[in-house]
Amino acid sequence: MNTPVVQFHFDFGSPNSYLAHKVIPSIEHRTGVRFEYVPVLLGGLFRFTGNRSPAEAFAGIKNKQEYGRLEIRRFVEKHGLTAYRYNPHFPVNTLQIMRGAVAAGFEGCFPRYVDVVFAAMWEQEKKMDDAATIGLVLREAGLDAERLLSRMNDPVVKETLLKNTQESFERGAFGSPTFFVNDEIYFGKDRLREVEEEIERVKAS
Repeated sequence: MNTPVVQFHFDFGSPNSYLAHKVIPSIEHRTGVRFEYVPVLLGGLFRFTGNRSPAEAFAGIKNKQEYGRLEIRRFVEKHGLTAYRYNPHFPVNTLQIMRGAVAAGFEGCFPRYVDVVFAAMWEQEKKMDDAATIGLVLREAGLDAERLLSRMNDPVVKETLLKNTQESFERGAFGSPTFFVNDEIYFGKDRLREVEEEIERVKAS
């Protein structure tokens, strides 16, 4: 059996990244293949590509954003993601919490950090570009908030996040969530079925 390298390039500021994150475990269970989570800075991808957030890009298009909300509702209902809440502070500057994700990787608490921050953003409606709020969320989750907050300013952490974002762009990414199955790229939570199909195809090859 060939085991593909599967990556999930994400930014906490994307509700669709949160929704994908909640569905990924079921794909891992069915395929037996683990996803590698790669923190990237969505704002950086936008700068590299000239892309804009859907809220900005489609602001003047009648029915487009309404359909986007309908599509999210359908996805939530299909997968039973009843904890999802739209964050009233959206859009949120995710620079610090994305650096925190890199720091959590260095500190050995990455999976827990990712779960906690995604939940704070898209279940608990927290303002996650506020340092005091970030610290409180991490402390309440039993994480070493002071250590993680300090490491967010570590030059190595900053450089790693920039490197991740640059490499994601160079591989073809323009937003979040983006998935790679080996070198095949897929964008958006609605491509998770195709991601799973490609995983199975590679396994069988």
